[in-house]
Amino acid sequence: MLNKILIANRGEIAVRIMRTAHALGYRTVAVYSDADKDALHVHTAEEAVCIGPATVNASYLNIEAILEAAKRTGADAIHPGYGFLSENAAFASTCVDAGLVFIGPPAEAIELMGSKRRSKIAMQEAGVPVVPGFEQANASDEALQDAAEKMGFPAMIKASAGGGGRGMRLVREAAQLPDQIQRARSEAKNAFGDDELILEKAVIEPRHIEVQVFADRHGNVIHLGERDCSIQRRHQKVVEEAPSPFMTPALREAMGDAAVKAAKACDYVGAGTVEFLVDKDRNFYFLEMNTRLQVEHPVTELVTGQDLVQWQIRVAEGETLPLTQDDIRLTGHAVEVRLYAEDPATDFMPQTGTLFDYSPAELPGLRYDSGVRTGDAISPFYDPMLAKVIAYGETRTEAIRRLKRALEDTRVFGVTTNRGFLSRIMAHPCFIAGEATTAFLDNDFADDPSMQTGRASLKELGLAALLLSYDDVSTSRWSNSLPTPLPLRLAVDDQYHDVRLLWDRQRLTIADGDSSATLEVTSLGEHELDYIDNGVRQRCQYQRCGDRLYLQQLSRAFCVRDVTHAPVSMLDGGASDRVLASMDGAIIDVRAEPGQNVQRGDTLVVLEAMKMEHPLVAERDGIVETVHVTTGTQVKRRQLLVALSGEETPSNEGASA
Repeated sequence: MLNKILIANRGEIAVRIMRTAHALGYRTVAVYSDADKDALHVHTAEEAVCIGPATVNASYLNIEAILEAAKRTGADAIHPGYGFLSENAAFASTCVDAGLVFIGPPAEAIELMGSKRRSKIAMQEAGVPVVPGFEQANASDEALQDAAEKMGFPAMIKASAGGGGRGMRLVREAAQLPDQIQRARSEAKNAFGDDELILEKAVIEPRHIEVQVFADRHGNVIHLGERDCSIQRRHQKVVEEAPSPFMTPALREAMGDAAVKAAKACDYVGAGTVEFLVDKDRNFYFLEMNTRLQVEHPVTELVTGQDLVQWQIRVAEGETLPLTQDDIRLTGHAVEVRLYAEDPATDFMPQTGTLFDYSPAELPGLRYDSGVRTGDAISPFYDPMLAKVIAYGETRTEAIRRLKRALEDTRVFGVTTNRGFLSRIMAHPCFIAGEATTAFLDNDFADDPSMQTGRASLKELGLAALLLSYDDVSTSRWSNSLPTPLPLRLAVDDQYHDVRLLWDRQRLTIADGDSSATLEVTSLGEHELDYIDNGVRQRCQYQRCGDRLYLQQLSRAFCVRDVTHAPVSMLDGGASDRVLASMDGAIIDVRAEPGQNVQRGDTLVVLEAMKMEHPLVAERDGIVETVHVTTGTQVKRRQLLVALSGEETPSNEGASA
């Protein structure tokens, strides 16, 4: 009988596992890095042990430190969560050798399915359909290029190890192949410690549908239905739902049978997910098997009424599966989105900073799996996911409507998030109709305003100006009047607005140049402002932090700074002459040299942060004047990395700055 479980992970998945473990009477142990000493998962567990510095290789990937933490606390089992060491066969076997129960599959199954090359071969032998491709062991760059030429384009490069979209590149033509192979190898090596690559024929605009499987140590294997994870960016899932709107009873039976075959082929035990690509004609192909609990497991839990973490623990203790295949019923519909600290308008650049306010909306049918709370710092060291927001309804329409409202009403201030982007997906006709494929974001959603830098409206500037103008926000101030307009300079991102604010009792007039707007303020609370615009009473949410104001209304959110009294030098442009760090991180490649001619769009340095590589490019043609970093330099957000001279190359006169 297990008594104490160490969770070898962090964030929302560690908290979620602890929730079930506590409900079942187990005590839990958290492990944490120096950067996570005040994290939510640390405070949720009964005991916690620091396992090293912030970098993952020195902490969450440090097997010896984790095993020492288990020994020190007397834990008798380890749950790996997902990511980090969850699909590391050596970790699983080392836990068993140390006398610990590993709450996951056998090391042999992890090792086989952890290799996209070997698992694909095993699936072919088991009679599971696979995507045509090239799976030579440790293939050289030349072998990959030769195979791609024979196979034809478009082709997909994939890291043989790992997942999460890292080390994956879609190549549409031969000229792109050498550079994309190098980038895929580099990213795979950094993420998984293994740069082996395979090739597959790209299936264009497929559905990404996965099947949840479960197996015990007594030979029982079942599936718990499917999840549709077609809406993706950079091969990472954005929206997940169960059941799939594309599914038919016949297809569900066929994919379920194939998933069970896959699990049996590797003598699987525990929770696993078999992922498939499905074309428009409902032909399906094995993609990979994730030998762990998936990020999107809550949608399966909601439509089956089962707790999959509880199942994992029961199977690890040697029990049989609690249900048979005939017992599984799918009821209602569930949709999940991943709330990230990232900016969709800047190619989903991860964001760092402090969460001044994180207040999930309280609505029926909503579930939040969160790893953060108000006051937490979002660091550059880990994945920037703040929470999973999951909605359940009797119908798909009800679940979507609930999720959309939850996103609109949830307050997140302090860092830019994808909250509005997710909300607008929920309202898109293609998604509502259940017709979204993996090409949805590139084709159907590419021009959505949430993916572009937008300008604040005059009404929004007026609300911001009002809130920034007063330190005392008590409603008694509304009885006063300003006899003359109050001039303010407001900054929204890199845009500056010189506005004039005039209010008489509760009527507010904001002017920007020759344009003006009038609003009637009805009430002001600690975090909410009610007003009437064009006869319609509305509400916005806000958070004041010094000279910064975070303002959001439905799917719109932005940060406004009061720069009325800032020195002029601070407001000057000139960003086109400088390459700044987009976030905290480490420089892993420097391609610029002093005196080098560069063109707009050339990559000058590559920044690694939050387990992803981010090329930083020149904003204009010019000559490199100074390079302030070297490979390995740790940098802070907006730190100067490379400066261009004031001169442009003679052959590019007139290039835009």
